[in-house]
Amino acid sequence: MCGRFVLFTSELLEHVGELPGVEEVHAPDGVPGPRYNIAPTMMVPIVRVQESLAQVDPGRWGLLPHWKKDLDGPPLFNARGETVASKPSFRDAYQGKNGGGRCVIPMDGYYEWHEKVPHFVSRPDGKLMWVAGLWATGLDRLSGTMVTTEALEPMDWLHHRLPRFLTEEEMRPWLEGDMDESLLQPTPKELREMFEVREVDKAVGNVRNDYPELIG
Repeated sequence: MCGRFVLFTSELLEHVGELPGVEEVHAPDGVPGPRYNIAPTMMVPIVRVQESLAQVDPGRWGLLPHWKKDLDGPPLFNARGETVASKPSFRDAYQGKNGGGRCVIPMDGYYEWHEKVPHFVSRPDGKLMWVAGLWATGLDRLSGTMVTTEALEPMDWLHHRLPRFLTEEEMRPWLEGDMDESLLQPTPKELREMFEVREVDKAVGNVRNDYPELIG
């Protein structure tokens, strides 16, 4: 699963512009500032693509389906890849119906706890990590969630779930609504083997802490 992540790059729009097939990037409402301890219900950048145009919008991390009447209940910040096509909370967004659809959510890394010890996961080459996501517009506001799948080696020791990170080749099919079931399978091995994991300070457990030193 993924319940905390980090996004601090100052060149987010440039990175979005490098996604496959993207020729133009719009961010009409700006992008959230750098954060080192993003938690559910906070605002995150939601990246949607239509043909050659990418749009980046701030949205609530925690999906609000079109039928949601209030903010009661736990935030839907993760969606299991095994049931995302059938579960009512995520089905419409997965299928691109009722004011919802596919997106990607960028991160510089994320936190995971193993035996109550926090760890930071990132790419040692410094490149952004792109997670398959879903967006919706329930309660007249943009919101999103991250798709997760089973964690496989070499990441399974850390947690049994892993965000569904996309390869460059998978990015476009996912964003265009391709129903290929392989897109809901675990993160490809070529990406899993790139990840670097290191233990970090327990201060990250408090969402009020938000500073660069958290990632070590």
